[in-house]
Amino acid sequence: MTTMPTIAPPPDQLDRLRRALLAIDRLQQKVDQLESAGRMPIAIIGMGCRFPGADSPEALWQLLADGQDLVRDVPADRWDIDAYYDPDPAAPGKMYTRVGAFLDRVDGFDAEFFGISPREAAAMDPQQRLLLEVTWEALERAGLLPAQLAGSATAVFLGIFSNDYYHLQMLAGNDAMDAYTGTGNTASVAAGRLSYLLGLTGPNLALDTACSSSLVAVHLACQSLRARESDLALAGGVNLILAPDRTIYFCKLRAMAPDGRCKTFDAQADGYVRGEGCGLVVLKRLDDALRAGDPIVAVIRGTAVNQDGRSSGLTAPNGPAQAAAIRQALAEARLAPSQISYVEAHGTGTPLGDPIEIGALAAALGPGRAAAQPLTIGSLKTNLGHLEAAAGVAALMKVVVMLQHQQIPPNLHFTTPSPHIDWAAMPMRVPTTLLPWPVAAGERRLAGVNSFGLSGTNAHIILEEAPPAPPAPPAPPAAAGAGPCLLPLSARSSGALQSLARAYRGELAAQRWPLPAVCYSAGARRAPYEHRLALAGPTAEALLSQLDAYLAGHLPPGAAVGYVPRGHRPKLAFVFPGQGGQWAGMGRGLLAREPAFRAALAACD
Repeated sequence: MTTMPTIAPPPDQLDRLRRALLAIDRLQQKVDQLESAGRMPIAIIGMGCRFPGADSPEALWQLLADGQDLVRDVPADRWDIDAYYDPDPAAPGKMYTRVGAFLDRVDGFDAEFFGISPREAAAMDPQQRLLLEVTWEALERAGLLPAQLAGSATAVFLGIFSNDYYHLQMLAGNDAMDAYTGTGNTASVAAGRLSYLLGLTGPNLALDTACSSSLVAVHLACQSLRARESDLALAGGVNLILAPDRTIYFCKLRAMAPDGRCKTFDAQADGYVRGEGCGLVVLKRLDDALRAGDPIVAVIRGTAVNQDGRSSGLTAPNGPAQAAAIRQALAEARLAPSQISYVEAHGTGTPLGDPIEIGALAAALGPGRAAAQPLTIGSLKTNLGHLEAAAGVAALMKVVVMLQHQQIPPNLHFTTPSPHIDWAAMPMRVPTTLLPWPVAAGERRLAGVNSFGLSGTNAHIILEEAPPAPPAPPAPPAAAGAGPCLLPLSARSSGALQSLARAYRGELAAQRWPLPAVCYSAGARRAPYEHRLALAGPTAEALLSQLDAYLAGHLPPGAAVGYVPRGHRPKLAFVFPGQGGQWAGMGRGLLAREPAFRAALAACD
């Protein structure tokens, strides 16, 4: 029997084949890495805000849970409403609404804290001043020392488009213009000033997509982190209503509700009411945040941005485009439509926009949804009005605090479902009371945030509740209940130090956190400033007593106040005198409580 010999390729061809297969394998790995990077979860590790009735995320949740309506008459320091009001929508130069959701004291600003002269501060748009304060607070809430971010690849993406302050300055005439007018009223500088102040070297961008601006900013921040052009990102938006012009325009557009309420999804929906505020989130790649032990408050699973293109009108929303953005965000997050249990709608309360948006939600999130698992929908605009450039980030922050509390707040001004909305398109509900947010065993709470702009730019973001915090390492046995806690406080002025002391007094009295955690954060997670106060005590009650004494103008025993000039960096030294210990076991407290001492002693041993 004759067999054919095995035919082998020449050695050079075999070598080329191996190299080609290796190259293909490497290319596939790169493709897999790129696809994985595009779906990389992003952690929200800090938030700061100034909204009507809420100067913190905690206060935001409280007003939501209580169902508060923050709409009020136009403050006298904005404009004379009687001079501009006319119930006739056709009246030239007039507005047919008298209300809005306004912040208090937008003229207040601690210029000295940021090293800004009074003259420059006066020329700065209050939106810029607000951004500086909210950014600083968001970073501190993230446990980051702003001074340590200098030179870092930290990005800034900011939604901003209002320029009321500049128009007010121009009304004063050219004599009011000075060297700070331009930088004080330019949108690009509003974002750029944040990077300048903190020394950030990552991308910096101010953007205007109308009402979707700040949610688009969050999307771009996530993209920047996934592309690794930045390692940390600040994203958000700001909006202040300082002049009547835009309100008059929106009245001519017939977009404003005559009664000044956003009656989102309701049969009486007839327009929105304007609101103002500032919100900012601190973002980081989830893996990096977990490694660093950052305080994760929620996770961004997917984001998407697109454009209406040609719709029924320049300012009319486009349902199919919105649905496409939602599907794109779902695909990036690798989630099924039925997994989304809540959507924070753009929900302006207009008879045109609400039905189109609900139709888009039904088209994108309806497939596979059981009747027993309806999609819950709501809108922050029923509480705070339409925050325009800050609307998207405000809606996102609402969902974050909802995830933290595992509850769904009421959607205000909803009594009769709108007949223009196809409520049968999918199972859905509008909450009118505070509800629990249940989740099936082994599942995570997932929510969408929807936004679209007058310009036609749509944005959608999918949020997931924060992962469970890892268990804290056990404390050394000797540390339990041993020794006093040190509470170090500092500020840029004596008045600010007293305000900070009052704030810490309220925090200690609320007893939301263990005393060692409060004291540790005050010392390690806040930048030290010139005016300083140090208190020590074994219990919160002891520190409360000392704070009361200090605020009453007395220095309690064991406390210390001082002043350290800016730029002075004193060093800490442990001194061990050669004559031996002054009492038995005096080193055991250090061994139990000071990791550096314990490590040094172990090395010597």
